[in-house]
Amino acid sequence: MASCLIVDDSKVVRMVARRILEDLKFEIREAEDGKHAMDSCLGGMPDVILLDWNMPVMNGIEFLRQLRNTEGGEAPVVIFCTTENDMAHIREAISAGANEYIMKPFDRAIIEAKFSQVGVL
Repeated sequence: MASCLIVDDSKVVRMVARRILEDLKFEIREAEDGKHAMDSCLGGMPDVILLDWNMPVMNGIEFLRQLRNTEGGEAPVVIFCTTENDMAHIREAISAGANEYIMKPFDRAIIEAKFSQVGVL
């Protein structure tokens, strides 16, 4: 079973994403910020990371840069899931190592489409 780490400071967003991804047969881990996400990844890399941008402690882009410079950190597929939808943010995310980008709010169809696009579904 593929694993997905959901990183978002919103408990509601994590709950919605968890429900969708469990239906799609993913094993789920959650983190409320980039630091907790990093700790989780150091304990074992997930297959996919659904990543929010704006979070306290360590934001999504800081986490992603650190992840990609960590041993094994090039492996997870990272999908940013954020309200930041201008081209500058999207370019920054892709250049930092994101594989895809989802706009909030999202639904099951959007998640399924993006996860299929990057080859994890």
